[in-house]
Amino acid sequence: MNGEIIADVAIFKHIADINFLHLALLIVFAIVLIYVVQRLLPRIAEAVPSRFRLPVLSLIPVLRLIILLVWISLLVPMVIEPTVQNFVAFLGAAGLAIGFALKDYLSSLIAGIVTVYERPYRLGDWVKIEGVYGEVKSVGLRSLRVLTLDDTLVTIPHTKFWTTSIHNASEGQRDLLCIADYYLYPRHDGTMVRQKLLDVALTSPYLQLNRPIAVDVVEKPWGTHYRLKAYPIDGRNQSEFVSDLTIRGKATLLEIGARPALLEPGPEDG
Repeated sequence: MNGEIIADVAIFKHIADINFLHLALLIVFAIVLIYVVQRLLPRIAEAVPSRFRLPVLSLIPVLRLIILLVWISLLVPMVIEPTVQNFVAFLGAAGLAIGFALKDYLSSLIAGIVTVYERPYRLGDWVKIEGVYGEVKSVGLRSLRVLTLDDTLVTIPHTKFWTTSIHNASEGQRDLLCIADYYLYPRHDGTMVRQKLLDVALTSPYLQLNRPIAVDVVEKPWGTHYRLKAYPIDGRNQSEFVSDLTIRGKATLLEIGARPALLEPGPEDG
């Protein structure tokens, strides 16, 4: 009678009934498969036309999550007696123990799973999170890695998804708006300045021609603020693009006699 009760409540299989070879092969196969996905898809994304690069990269976290879920569904029956009571007891005990020990880590994992569906950022997106701006290079289950314009790789936990505003400049698209700023002394021909800045953008080798170009003008107490807004061919060229617009725009404005603004105008400025 006691033996039957013990048998009924046994959760894990007897060690003799566990095929450790199959268990090891399953673990190795899952690790290799995830490694291949993480290495192969970025290479494919670089090889295909640029319009397909971001969709291909966005498949990586989805495929990794699918592999992990399939791996767990195959692994658990190999070590646990396949009954409803055992699965419920095991999941409850494991969840309670892991929840206390790895609360913050689990929070990041859950946030990572949520990001797969809500997609606040994808591989290849340009994002700003708590002052860190750069390209999303990888999205793991616990964190994402962002490569800044200064070539610094920053790891950010997914828990920021719960508490911080996430600024996504590209949102899965190739388009990335760039802005070059110009500050001029107020006495100038605004129409001419605006046209000259449009010409500067149109002659840039980095310009994406099928996207709009605009010049915003805001009058300030110290002068006039011009914002030249345009799209580069590739978001990775944004620094070169803005630098090109700034340098050539400054030279063009000097040619027409437009003076740079001063925060504290001198006596000669009236």
